[in-house]
Amino acid sequence: MRQLVRVIFCFAIGFGSVTSAMADIGDVRVKDLGHFLGWRDNALVGYGVVTGLSGSGDSPHSNVTQQALSNVLSHLGANVPAVDLQSRNVAAVIITATLPPTASVGDQIDVTVTSIGDARSLVGGTLLMTQLLGADQHNYALAQGSLVVGGYNFRDNGNLRQKNYPTSGVIVGGATVETSVTANLLDAGGHLRFVLKDPDFTTAQRVADRLNQTLGPQMASAQGAETILINASVTSADVTRLISEIEGITIRPDQSARVVINERSGTVVAGGAVQISSVVIAQGDVKVSVDAEHDATVPFLVGGFPRDPRGLIVTNSKLDVSDGVHDSVVHLPNTTVADLARALAQAKVDTRSIIEILQAIKAAGALHAEIIVQ
Repeated sequence: MRQLVRVIFCFAIGFGSVTSAMADIGDVRVKDLGHFLGWRDNALVGYGVVTGLSGSGDSPHSNVTQQALSNVLSHLGANVPAVDLQSRNVAAVIITATLPPTASVGDQIDVTVTSIGDARSLVGGTLLMTQLLGADQHNYALAQGSLVVGGYNFRDNGNLRQKNYPTSGVIVGGATVETSVTANLLDAGGHLRFVLKDPDFTTAQRVADRLNQTLGPQMASAQGAETILINASVTSADVTRLISEIEGITIRPDQSARVVINERSGTVVAGGAVQISSVVIAQGDVKVSVDAEHDATVPFLVGGFPRDPRGLIVTNSKLDVSDGVHDSVVHLPNTTVADLARALAQAKVDTRSIIEILQAIKAAGALHAEIIVQ
């Protein structure tokens, strides 16, 4: 049974409350706010064969696996027709990897191996040499090695024991980079472009102003809410040193008014500066419970039971109605969601009730923030 809670806000809205909330937001490095245009990872993919499985590979009906194994053997000098390969110790797999923005020949990267056939498990398998291609269909790395699978699948006489997903695994450092890549951060005009993770006009302008104060006037300009244009040809030819200085500069980013609600776990996350106008909340609950008892009676005569007796079922019901008996009045000194949640928690209001209250305040137009429900 929930409590009846009345929350009354008694305060004046002013710039003082907003300033104190914003003072809690610390300075953040420019490096943590985004990235330079051109600095990005590259996806690699390949198709290969895993061998050494203990009867848990693809079935002989998998034509793709038979053809792939036949191609591998032909490259090694053994010409075996695909129809003659009936082993269940082989599985056809897809290999994926991520190539960093800069990589040199000989660097090692991790790969993920997943089955594309009807293999039951890849435990104990070894990936044969496979080319990893980029989006331009160019070979950037070679993958090979023993798989690490965090699961198992055992079958015997119709009994099955399985843990996790044994049809996928990883090879730590299993691919060797064959083609070096470098990130080209400068455009044709000799400018750097810094892109914010969360586009915001105020934050973009603050970054540009801070760069102009540190590196010199007219060094940076905000190009909308996402991009800051930086003149790299004016200050120094050492672009690496310039980027290092830019990444180390700290600013105070603007905070968006958002309230994130996860209804499945009952979690509410809100910024400390999220404002609530004066509002009165009354939450109550009426609990109605119905208890029913079913009794069965059988006719009984002196000297025994009658022939072909018919029982009678009697239902007795009891209706109980109760409402909240504990009223609470909470006075808040300012208008933030943090104080509201703290006050409701002290009034012993559960988390899901707090979620419902916040949604109701938003519907009433008193919550000046975006509510995101997950």
